[in-house]
This record gives sequence, C-alpha cells and structure tokens, in this order.
Amino acid sequence: MGLMDRIRGEFIDIVEWTDDSRDTIVWRFPRYENEIKMGAKLIVRESQVAVFVNEGQIADVFTPGTYTLETQNLPLLATLKGWKYGFHSPFKAEVYFVTTRQFTDMKWGTQNPVIVRDPEFGMVRLRAFGAFAARVVDPAALLRELAGTDPQFRTEEVQEYLRQLIVGRLSNALATAGVPMLDLATRQDEIGARLAGVLTEELASVGIAVPKFIIENISLPPEVEAAIDTRSRMGIAGNLDQYTQFQAANAIGDAARNPGGGAGEGLGLGLGMAMGQRMAAGLAPQQAPAPVPAPAPAAGPPPLPQQEQWFIGVGGAQQGPYDSAALAGLVGAGTLTRTTLVWQNGMSGWLPAEQVPEVDRLFGSVPPPLPPQA
Repeated sequence: MGLMDRIRGEFIDIVEWTDDSRDTIVWRFPRYENEIKMGAKLIVRESQVAVFVNEGQIADVFTPGTYTLETQNLPLLATLKGWKYGFHSPFKAEVYFVTTRQFTDMKWGTQNPVIVRDPEFGMVRLRAFGAFAARVVDPAALLRELAGTDPQFRTEEVQEYLRQLIVGRLSNALATAGVPMLDLATRQDEIGARLAGVLTEELASVGIAVPKFIIENISLPPEVEAAIDTRSRMGIAGNLDQYTQFQAANAIGDAARNPGGGAGEGLGLGLGMAMGQRMAAGLAPQQAPAPVPAPAPAAGPPPLPQQEQWFIGVGGAQQGPYDSAALAGLVGAGTLTRTTLVWQNGMSGWLPAEQVPEVDRLFGSVPPPLPPQA
C-alpha cells in the first residue's frame, strides 16, 4: 500500500465489498496494516456475510445490513499511541466478506472407475460425472478450517478437495443403493439427493453445504455395453432357438445365390427354403387349436419313430434341439463346425462333432473353402 492508503487509513472509513468475480468465496477488506478504525461503517449486502476479527479473534458475524464497528483503533490517536511499536497500532481489526450464494459451476468426475457388485452382471466398473452446487453455511467455521487469513479464497482452492470427497462417497452410495445397473438411469435423481445429504453432513465441520448434486451420466465399460446390445437384439428376436434357425436359413439362402456354387448349393437352397418355411410357421402368431374329436377305436398303423434331437454349444451357450435336417442347415451356414460340441440323449457327455459319426457324415457334403485368388 502507498502513502495515500496509509493516510486514508487514519480516518473513519466505509467497509464494503461488491463482488466483480464469480469464483471468490472469501475476500478480506484491504486496510493499511489491518487497522480498521473505531466507528467504521460496515455495509453487508445480500448474498454476503461479514466476519469481524478483532485483535486476532472472531468477534462477530454480520448478516446483510449496515453496522458501526467498535475497535481499539481511534483515528490518528491509535497511531500516535503506538509510538513504542514504531507507530504501528497493536490493535488489529479485520473484516472478511464471505459469499453465501450458491456456486453452481462446480464439476466432478471419476478419474478411475468405481467397482460395484451388480446382482445381474456381477462386478462391474462404472464411471460417472456431473455437477454440484456448494454454498457457505457457517462462515466462521470456513475461516477457521479452510480459508484462514487468505485475503482472497477462491473456489479453485477447495474444488479438488470437494471432488475427492465426492468420489470417495460415490462408490458407497452406488453399492448401498440396491439399484440394478440397468435401472441406474431412472434413479439418478434419487442417488444424487442422497449424496447431497451425505456430503452436507460430511462438510458441516468446515461450514460448507451441498444443496444440489447432479449425476449427468453413468457409463459402463465397452464390453459390457456390447453384451447389453447383444441381449437387446436377442430380446427383439424372441426365442433363441428360432433366432438361430432363422440366421441359419438366411445364411443357406445366401450361399445358394452364390454363382460359384455347385450341386451342394442347390441342396443348400432347398434346405434354406425348408428352414425358412419352418421358421415362418414358428414365428407366426399362435392360434387356439380347434377341438379335436376323440379318435375312433379303429385299428391303424403305429406312430412314426421320433426323430433324433441334437443339442449344440455355440459361444458357451446351449442351443437346440435340432433334428438331422436342421443340423445339415447349420453345417452349410458355418454355425456347426467339426469342433463344435454336440450332445443327444444317451451320450455320456459333450463331444466335438467330428467324433460323433452321425454328425460327422454331414460334413461330407460341404465343399472345402475356395483357394486364395490371385
């Protein structure tokens, strides 16, 4: 401070602050050597609180209004009486203005994923980000615990501390919410309100509250999102066996339309058409069966023998049952290979298709892959 500031400090002054920033939490009124004089007028505006520190201790907290301060520093006289201190008054008086409005531009996010246990997907790594609002509710506690004697305490000095606190509480909030991962999007507001209460209670000792906590997004690892997309497609297709048979029929039809094929291609076309008709019948809406009259007691031929029912393992999942014709279609489509595990009633366990004679012979009608073209 210059000479004019020192001279001005000898007179009764007006202590006030008009905030021209958007990130200042605490601002100390500048006075030469912190010697606010006796009878100074203190003006506190809305969205402000003034903390009066007299001789090193918090003397009072002033809400919006106009006040007259009482200190040991009398204009001119206090300086003259301080001759033994080098004409410096030992009676220090300071005013700290504290902003009580909400700071709404606070951002948070998880630098590392949070691991939670989901009842359907097991352990899942989640990432999240959002925003929150913070405000000062106890100015005296804020000065004692965080701001101290900082002449200008800004949001950037406390935002990282708040972000770390949020991330530390987020995993516990997600784990104890009891919400399945697929339902988190519909419960984000509820989880955010719960976190706001937890954080406000945690920050009470430093005089800060979190009135609003917003979760903008909770993201999953790419592999989990891919699994969810696959399950969605399966749900749209309906029955898994029908979906597999439908894919096999389409693949056989595509192979039959290949002009480079031979007689086996014609067989593939026939099987594709047959399986397509079979799938169309299976996907058609079910109608209530008409009542069937009781059969006449007349003698007739015995029932046809039941066809063999086969099951295959594709991608770690069991599919089937399929009859021999359906297996041939799957071979043509490439879904059933020589290494695919197969099983039918009477077998002791799953075996590769090439080790089961009834299935291995189906590969005899499948042409080998074309040689590489120049």
